[in-house]
Amino acid sequence: MTFSIVGRDPATGDLGVAVASKFLAVGALVPFARSGVGAVATQSYVNPNFGPDGLRLLAEGLGPEEVSAQFQAEDATIHQRQFGIVGADGRSVTYSGAVCHAWAGGFAGPDVAIQGNILTGPEVVDAVLGAWEAGTGRPLPHRLLGALRAGDAAGGDRRGRQSAALLCVGPGRGYGGLTDDWVNLRADDHADPCAEAERLLGIHDLLFGRPETTEELDEDGRRWLRALLIRQDYASSLPGGEWDPESEAAAWALFGTENLEERWVPGGRFDPVALAYLRERFGE
Repeated sequence: MTFSIVGRDPATGDLGVAVASKFLAVGALVPFARSGVGAVATQSYVNPNFGPDGLRLLAEGLGPEEVSAQFQAEDATIHQRQFGIVGADGRSVTYSGAVCHAWAGGFAGPDVAIQGNILTGPEVVDAVLGAWEAGTGRPLPHRLLGALRAGDAAGGDRRGRQSAALLCVGPGRGYGGLTDDWVNLRADDHADPCAEAERLLGIHDLLFGRPETTEELDEDGRRWLRALLIRQDYASSLPGGEWDPESEAAAWALFGTENLEERWVPGGRFDPVALAYLRERFGE
């Protein structure tokens, strides 16, 4: 009762799953991913063990086709199941059991597996695939979510909408560069869950994105930021002129309060994305 896309970015090795359904909190059951190993979507009378078991088997050296064969051999109700798997090397498989509710089917190719059941028709899978192919070069979370939204626009789950989720992993992509867990966003019960997932991804990009460029504030910029820091009670007074340690400490405290620490650059240079956010939030 779900449609999903499992994908890999061949340029970076990032892996992920995007999924939507007329089902409460679909992200709790369908998507699984492990950096350097693979990603799995398990759905349609879901066997949630396919997620961790599939990742374990991939880590042990089995390919997606071999994992699929093992699932089919060991699950007595496999004819009701549906899943997609993409390995860390880009090999993929999709499986739809013979008694999945119509319309059910999918597509598997290099770096991608798409699958869905109780869809309005095959046009949903076609739309997901078309958007995936058109999104080459985009960061994986945006590419996956763009493909999911295309499937939703093409009809999606014919019962309606309720939840969506996006899960992505990549080497050092996590908070502070300390983990591989990158994006884990869910719209558990929403009238337009794919749009809500896109809104959440925009917030994620702002708060957890890392600076692509930096800039040094000119005199007017330093004056504005120091005035903001005083106005927001991060300092009672600050010196003028060149950037100084007292201003640095106050600015760091502001960035922490606003959850912008991933965009912090020490030494008086600043991420323009963070500055734009602060100007919009607090005004000039």
